[in-house]
Amino acid sequence: MFKNVKSLVTPVASAVKTSKGSFSAVAKPQPNPNPEIQFTGIFINNEWRKSSSGKTFKTLNPATGECVVEVQEGNKDDVDLAVKAAQKAFKLGSEWRTMDASYRGVLLHRLADLMERDRLYLANLETLDNGKPFNDSFNLDVPMSIDVLRYYAGWADKNHGKVIPMNGQHFAFTRHEPVGVCGQIIPWNFPLLMLSWKLGPCLSMGNVSIMKPAEQTPLTALYVAELIREAGFPAGVVSMIPGYGPGAGQPIVEHPGVDKIAFTGSTEVGRIIQQTAAKNLKRVTLELGGKSPNIIFKDTDLDYAVQMAHFGLFFNQGQCCCAGSRVFVEDAIYDDFVGKSIELAKAKIVGNPYDPNTTQGPQIDEEQMNKILHLIDSGKKEGAKLAIGGGRHGDRGYFIQPTVFTDVQDNMTIAKEEIFGPVQQILKFKNVDEIIERANNTMYGLAAAVFTKDLDKALHMASGLRAGTVWVNCYDSFSPQTPFGGFKQSGFGRELGEYGLNNYTEVKQVTIKVPQKNS
Repeated sequence: MFKNVKSLVTPVASAVKTSKGSFSAVAKPQPNPNPEIQFTGIFINNEWRKSSSGKTFKTLNPATGECVVEVQEGNKDDVDLAVKAAQKAFKLGSEWRTMDASYRGVLLHRLADLMERDRLYLANLETLDNGKPFNDSFNLDVPMSIDVLRYYAGWADKNHGKVIPMNGQHFAFTRHEPVGVCGQIIPWNFPLLMLSWKLGPCLSMGNVSIMKPAEQTPLTALYVAELIREAGFPAGVVSMIPGYGPGAGQPIVEHPGVDKIAFTGSTEVGRIIQQTAAKNLKRVTLELGGKSPNIIFKDTDLDYAVQMAHFGLFFNQGQCCCAGSRVFVEDAIYDDFVGKSIELAKAKIVGNPYDPNTTQGPQIDEEQMNKILHLIDSGKKEGAKLAIGGGRHGDRGYFIQPTVFTDVQDNMTIAKEEIFGPVQQILKFKNVDEIIERANNTMYGLAAAVFTKDLDKALHMASGLRAGTVWVNCYDSFSPQTPFGGFKQSGFGRELGEYGLNNYTEVKQVTIKVPQKNS
């Protein structure tokens, strides 16, 4: 069956909020490598369905390569049903459209509460389906996802227009209205977190969503769909259609009843989505790839910079669109930086993601693993020095050895292409003016980082770097309040923060003729 109605096993320990609102530490959460899979269907109109075609697809455990479960495979007919349900839910006068904005916030808070209640289960499910270490799923992905939903719950009744003193005898004001039916296509590297980044602002502003989770990692999204129903969202407000890009994603992008597309994924697929959406001028926001520079000056705290550069590259098995994959180190400290970076890579523990000692899990699938290995081979052939790693780890699952390249040159393939794996490239530079030009010499512009104790230098670099995010003396520092998105071919539009609301509202201007009083 594609739905199992057995109740959840009660989590060993519940996540709770401190008085400051952040998640407190939960004592010894118990990883469970075999969480009960409850929902594998298509979610439309607050109901679970089998696919119109009757087809299913396998979702694999990347740590073993074995099938976890078969999931219903959505297609064009399923998308048509979802669009009809979404349009009905969005229709003027519907329960969703007449709901107080503040109550939309209440529903988002309820969803966050339910995810918090099931935090342990969600973390186990995310690790099973994605392969990331359980410690990361439990302590980072799940609580951060909840925080994003709570943040946007607070915006539900606070995004509003203005009264404008226009010329003439008129009263003018603007309204911020929902865009409508939003197609949302999320990636496999942060399945639960990307779900919250998309659903939070979309629902907060009164839109409806048809979401396609990545075919590699559909399980947490499907479980959250059931929590959406439990929270009390009206039927049709959220649909969840698992499936492949050509079968389910493309029909969402092409459908004339879908008003907007939000996509996170590769630049290659982003181009296809933009071209397809242009046929009927859909609104589009894209968060795409990156080849982010991480610039280390000689006046920094060296040990700290080494640790941050290691984290900025190896976090999530290197499967981050904003990974600091071009580490530029000033020549005076280059050798020391390289030596310390190699030692950190040696210390990584690769293996079972449910083991609390593990610091690096598998890549998402065999295709991604082979792509990374191919790029590693290109680095060797083109003259980069392989300092450590460079091969597959073990013969079961999709693990890759933590890899560090030194003596990397800007024209090498590994310095230009997004690797999306645990492969650190360390380059050398001499001065500020040189490094700004080299850092910007890429088609991408998602993120960048600068490590220095000189504030003037840091601000100069932040002004010169063409990237949507510039971190100074930190890396991967995210918060629901701060926007994230790219320059150049890293996409357009912003997610998170108040800026993220702009993707999900239309500005309507209303002008009223004010009658003149006769004297």
